[in-house]
Amino acid sequence: MTIETARRAAIRQSGRTIYDPIAADSDLWIPTRELEATLDTALTGTHLGNLPLRTRSKVAKQLVCKALGYPVPDRFRRTRPQFPGQRLDIYVQKTDNLQIWNDDIAPTRRYAIVRLNRSDVVDRVRVASGAVIAARDTTGTLTKKYQAKLVIGNNRTELIPNADTPRLQRYVGTRHSRDKIRSPVADPQAGAVMPIRSLYGVLADTLGTALPNVAEDQDRVRGMLLHKLVCSSLGYDETDDGRFPDLRHQLLEIKLQTAPTIDLGAVCPDDTEPLCDDLEIEGTPLRPCDIRYAIFHATRYGRHVLLTHLYVTNGRHFFRRFPKMQGRIVNTKIQIKLPADFFRR
Repeated sequence: MTIETARRAAIRQSGRTIYDPIAADSDLWIPTRELEATLDTALTGTHLGNLPLRTRSKVAKQLVCKALGYPVPDRFRRTRPQFPGQRLDIYVQKTDNLQIWNDDIAPTRRYAIVRLNRSDVVDRVRVASGAVIAARDTTGTLTKKYQAKLVIGNNRTELIPNADTPRLQRYVGTRHSRDKIRSPVADPQAGAVMPIRSLYGVLADTLGTALPNVAEDQDRVRGMLLHKLVCSSLGYDETDDGRFPDLRHQLLEIKLQTAPTIDLGAVCPDDTEPLCDDLEIEGTPLRPCDIRYAIFHATRYGRHVLLTHLYVTNGRHFFRRFPKMQGRIVNTKIQIKLPADFFRR
């Protein structure tokens, strides 16, 4: 019996419904990669044509329940997410234009996107976290849900907490070991994650660096240069790929501020719900509050911007130092053009 088959059998025997909550470290929780493989295998080849949209959506949900080992309810409740038990939303798409109505994209939620071909047959199911979906938005239409205010203090550098969160402390290394360094976007590993204090010490040495300020798209280019500088300072030969958190291997998110408003996007730093992106260490799911943040303040200096201040904190303490700002909560409709390679196996 495979792990996937055993998990489905355990879900079936548990008597739980798709509406019963499951902790992310439970044996009944289906990791994102496994969830995608299970649904892709179960639904691919299914014909969903000649059905009204609402009926098609209902049939897709029924198929998902069966594939995961859950009983099919007589009627589906209007909940957010649609399947709270696995923090899962389901969208059936005949085009690459993903439309999300009257809801926001949540990084602690998974999105199963069922793609139909021209004959209304399922040819691919992709499951992605809210963080991955949000990163696909190139139009700027997504709500900048969380913002904070940068208040400059008296010191050029600040380490806001003295230690990492208790959940993360079990897995950090005692020192920065270069022989354990991999890609900055590789999965974090026990013993290879630097303690927040060591991280702070390395990043503080970058203050005084001048970044070019001459490109048309200055914010994006400056951000890329800073990320490259941070990666190099930590011993990585490569740079990050823009997903949250920026340096997955060190659980580090980087912000460059030339203005007081810190844009945090869809991720709330002090959220205690696990990120639905299989971000874990030795089976322990990690949460936004466990992520470390490096906030650099820079001032314009001729044709450059100069890194002048550094603040390092974790998500748990973020809003204790940087006041949360009230922003818009939800768009009526969010449209995201999914790239051609999104459904590639």
